Amino acid sequence: MKTDDVRADIPLLEKFIYLDAASTTPTPKPVVEAMCDYFYNYNANTGRGAYKIAIKATQKVKDARLKVARFINASPEEIVFTKNTTEAINIVAQGLNFEKGDSIVVPNIEHHSNFLPWLNLKKKGVNIKIVKADSYGIIDPSVIGEAIDESTRLVAVTHVSNALGSVQDVYEIGNISHDNNSLYLIDAAQSVGHMKIDVKKMKADFVAFPGHKGTLGPVGTGFLYCDQAQAKNLNSCALGGGTVANVSENDFQLESFPTRFEAGTKNIAGFIGLGASVDYINRIGLEKIEKHGIRLTKELYTTLSSINNVKCYGDPQNIYGIVSFNINNMNPHDVAKILDEIRGICVRSGHHCAIPAIKHIGAYEQGGTVRASIHYYNTSEEVQKLGETVEEIAKTFGV
Repeated sequence: MKTDDVRADIPLLEKFIYLDAASTTPTPKPVVEAMCDYFYNYNANTGRGAYKIAIKATQKVKDARLKVARFINASPEEIVFTKNTTEAINIVAQGLNFEKGDSIVVPNIEHHSNFLPWLNLKKKGVNIKIVKADSYGIIDPSVIGEAIDESTRLVAVTHVSNALGSVQDVYEIGNISHDNNSLYLIDAAQSVGHMKIDVKKMKADFVAFPGHKGTLGPVGTGFLYCDQAQAKNLNSCALGGGTVANVSENDFQLESFPTRFEAGTKNIAGFIGLGASVDYINRIGLEKIEKHGIRLTKELYTTLSSINNVKCYGDPQNIYGIVSFNINNMNPHDVAKILDEIRGICVRSGHHCAIPAIKHIGAYEQGGTVRASIHYYNTSEEVQKLGETVEEIAKTFGV
């Protein structure tokens, strides 16, 4: 599929220049149609009935789990469906038996969802070791290695920073964690669907994913990869319907992994849509998506950084899909609002749920940054229009 083919499947792009893929992506027609097919033709609960449409719904969700697993080189038994990346990370933070004296290594530029769950464990006496990125938001793997000691239970790292677009060497960090017998969790919110993900090569024990970003899936979907060797060590914190194999008045027996973590009725239509979105990404081709993203990211950074009174953040040689910037003496929210009002350009502004990262690059006092983020449906023409509009704003308001 070409970029124009994908754009034709996303009506929203006829009216807006959408540059906020790091937050969520518009959903292509085939994905919406897969969900509508469920609602129109077999809208029943899963695992609950012996009638035909209930069986079909159950099978469709099972098919989606298989598609997701193959997409990241995992088995279906290693995939827990969640409502988002945040829930996936919290399952690990709450489900592992952390004890007083354990330590967790985490960088200072993480999204709050890969930061707060670990900070919260300080209440249990867990030591949180914060490692600092360089001025471009890049983590030197050796710094991770230096922070690991005998007490280190887990290393948690984001693959691509949602605030800066900086790409971390998650493979080398995986080697270091593995060699030091530490568990390893990756937040892949900004990389899945943009580049090939192989959880086995990453040597990851846990990887948290969204459905609504790079994979072009529906909101309210996500999934957790948990290596089979660690499944027995992860406790379920949400119990109820669908999680148990047997119950007595005095005790209960949980279902096997991953079912024990999926309490209650799932987002059935959403996960069917997620399966369809994986099919859609595969039709485009991950290699083609990544090449397009690399090229467009460079164009985006070059265009914005060449404008007077505009500051771009991050190393242009090591960012993907995201360019954060500011216009001198302008609040980023004002810039984003003007871009929307005069050109219909949709970008993010503020702290991007990553306040420590924004403080790290010195943009906190300005109110954060303006963030432009792209996917395969974006074009060079859109990048040019963004640049022209930012230049116009900078000339009018920036000093």
